Amino acid sequence: MSRGSGKGLSLKDKLDGNELDLSLCDLNEVPVRELAALPKATVLDLSCNNLISLPSDFCSLMHLVKLDLSKNRLQQLPLDFGRLVNLQHLDLLNNRLVTLPVSFAQLKNLKWLDLKDNPLDPVLAKVAGDCLDEKQCKQAAVKVLQHMRAIQSEQDRQRQQKLQAEREMEKKREAEQRAKEALERELRKREKAEEKERRRREYDAQKAAKQEMEKKTKKETVHTKKPASSSRPPQPPRHKPSWSRSVLRLLLFVLFCVLCTLAACKLTELQHQPLCVSVNTLYEDVVAALQNHKTLQNMLQHNSHQ
Repeated sequence: MSRGSGKGLSLKDKLDGNELDLSLCDLNEVPVRELAALPKATVLDLSCNNLISLPSDFCSLMHLVKLDLSKNRLQQLPLDFGRLVNLQHLDLLNNRLVTLPVSFAQLKNLKWLDLKDNPLDPVLAKVAGDCLDEKQCKQAAVKVLQHMRAIQSEQDRQRQQKLQAEREMEKKREAEQRAKEALERELRKREKAEEKERRRREYDAQKAAKQEMEKKTKKETVHTKKPASSSRPPQPPRHKPSWSRSVLRLLLFVLFCVLCTLAACKLTELQHQPLCVSVNTLYEDVVAALQNHKTLQNMLQHNSHQ
């Protein structure tokens, strides 16, 4: 195994109590897996190597209390570097760091920090100050932590503002969508009402046209029947024949029959028939009786005049 990867090293041989010295080993990578197998190594010295970056799983070494990464070529620290919550002493002297990850603010136990000889952001460099003695290094740890916590707080505030803005935007979109849906429902309701009103008008128009047609047809039928009825003379009201009229008609019929029989018996050859002889005799008797009655009446009138 190559020495540059650190896998050819015997870490247990370099372990002295709780201190593990991997400095000046010409390391290009950190042997995280081997380090994780040595939880007793709470003090780790990786100074004077060729480290350009730290792997993300380096932050799983949460047992570290003191870490020396000075005199490497680190350009940045892992974003979750703040997971090393037990870290108290951190030496980052002479690297190529410009900024620190925001999670750096989570190193609540950090008491000592050296950031000298890094191309730090001017604001961060001013906050860190010099680390020429123990006191300045301790002050650097306190000030940098405060600064990073302020940055973290500002980022959290901005994140909350962004989240709030997104929520408000979402609420606005939902309100607009509800308003749009309500408008569409209102339009559909209005269109439905208009369609219903149109059908009702068509129905009324058809009904009125049908009634007008029936009225016209009825009028034409009346006009067609009128001439026929006007050509006829008015018929007198028929009265039911009364009983007296029936009797009178019967008597007239009997008298007509008698006269016809008498004429036949007087003027035709039937006068010698037995029936006609009887009729003629009866006729002569009636005439004689009428004459006697007339003579009697004249006598009575003469006596009354006297």
